[in-house]
Amino acid sequence: MAEQAGAEHPPSPLRAPEGRVPPVVVRADLASAFAVASGLAVLGIVLGRLWASLAPARRMRVVADDGRVATLPLEGWHRFDGLAMFLLLGLAAGLVTGVALWLLRSRRGPVLLLGAVAGSLLSAWLALRTGVAFADAAHAVPGAPRTGAVIERAPVLESSWVVLAQPFGATLSYGMAAAWNARDDLGRRA
Repeated sequence: MAEQAGAEHPPSPLRAPEGRVPPVVVRADLASAFAVASGLAVLGIVLGRLWASLAPARRMRVVADDGRVATLPLEGWHRFDGLAMFLLLGLAAGLVTGVALWLLRSRRGPVLLLGAVAGSLLSAWLALRTGVAFADAAHAVPGAPRTGAVIERAPVLESSWVVLAQPFGATLSYGMAAAWNARDDLGRRA
């Protein structure tokens, strides 16, 4: 009786029939993956500009006529602040990227994820380079300051490891959405 009851019900629509796994579409998704990577590269310039405007400058006192400077008390913390802001901006951008790409239902899959990771890495690298350049331009010291003057130095990023935050965020959010989805084809076909 139990065997007959199982035979009456159709197979679950969430799974592919036994022995049939949907293939990964590579050629059709390459153009989409390249477009995603290119678009994310442009996002890196925007993130660099945003970081340069948000990261705090370090105030320093000129201690000698040759331009040597000393950090004012408690201003040394801003070295960490700039790094943490860049890390959080990259992580947030990566999380939003992963969610946005998951919503492209017809292109879901590993090819789009690889395009997102490559584009996010390029985006973070461009944000690092352009952000430092924008910050240097915004906090340029005019002329030679006199001894005892307090000047503002541009924020710096002392570690290049922060470029991994954006691809990590994109992979994390896309991977969580894929794990939550129970379909073998990731819901690609309606």
